[in-house]
Amino acid sequence: MPDYFLTEEQEMVRDLARQIAEERVKPVRAELDENEEFPWELVKILAQADLFRVWVPEEYGGLGGGTLELCLATEELSRACAGVAVTYAGSALGGTPILLFGNEEQKQKYLPPLADGEKLAAFALTEPEAGSDAAAIQTTARKVEGGYILNGTKQWITNGGEAEIYVVIAMTDKTKGARGASAFIVEKGWEGFGFGKKERKMGIRASATRELIFQDCFVSRENLLGREGMGFIIAMRTFDRTRPGIGAQAVGIAQGALDEALSYAHQRHQFGKPISSFQAIQHMLADMATQIEAARTLVYYAARLIDSGKKDISKISAMAKLFASDVAMKVTTEAVQILGGYGYMRDYPVEKMMRDAKITQIYEGTNQIMRNVIAAELIKELASR
Repeated sequence: MPDYFLTEEQEMVRDLARQIAEERVKPVRAELDENEEFPWELVKILAQADLFRVWVPEEYGGLGGGTLELCLATEELSRACAGVAVTYAGSALGGTPILLFGNEEQKQKYLPPLADGEKLAAFALTEPEAGSDAAAIQTTARKVEGGYILNGTKQWITNGGEAEIYVVIAMTDKTKGARGASAFIVEKGWEGFGFGKKERKMGIRASATRELIFQDCFVSRENLLGREGMGFIIAMRTFDRTRPGIGAQAVGIAQGALDEALSYAHQRHQFGKPISSFQAIQHMLADMATQIEAARTLVYYAARLIDSGKKDISKISAMAKLFASDVAMKVTTEAVQILGGYGYMRDYPVEKMMRDAKITQIYEGTNQIMRNVIAAELIKELASR
């Protein structure tokens, strides 16, 4: 692997995550996938290793790292199992709005247990009729004395039902469209807050995806995040910070698939030779490796740019997610092809990797939406010249 000029601390994060992935995740990934089992034992291991602390500032119990450290850990876990990795990264997604927009009291209350790995977080924006179209959100937050009453449904929420802390986007003023959305911190167990069925998915099956149901759920005004009407801004700023994490998942999945394809091609013999000696296979492997390295470089660059404090990160963040996820889908498909019939069988991990890769093109904004974001930023830059 090329030298990415990581600090000693960043190398430690990467190496620790890689060790856990190899020693603890790989042996159970097939079972977790088959049984669609939430990986609580692995969550505990990651917590004991302090990996949940990497993105949290020191004053809230974290290690003071940032987006790059989170990407490094997520990539390594994704090489072994993307379902486990998204459980880990999904908690950071849920905690990021609190880090970015929470007041001091909210940060002191909610970030330390997330850093400890004692509790998981989740982010709830998507609804049955509202994904990329935030103005179509139907979940409402009606203002009452002392707080708000939430009613509505959120769909396809990562860590849903398992997380203790939820950041929920709801409409406080429907007449204002997207500008009428607000963000709230809601805790599992509150009256009027429940869950629908656990979804059965193509991939990332170890990860829990559930519907959130709000029926006259009271949320105190202390749990309003930011100000009324900031919900859409909070969601978009959060995604700007976290989309490189999806890119890191994609890079990890792709690297894991290349590792398997390369090993198989070296061992598999046809016509008296290992198939890795055939130029057709060599060219496939070369293209896969090149695409992965390009995706990794873009993801790390985006993460570093975010950690530098740069404000205009929407374009590069979307690019990292877009390019890496497209690479993951392409590389895993090629890995299945190299393994041939074996690649199509559940006994080999590349079919799982191919299933897992698909979601990286969909969640946190589909790749079609990413192209819209990138194009809009390009046009804005042209207009400002």
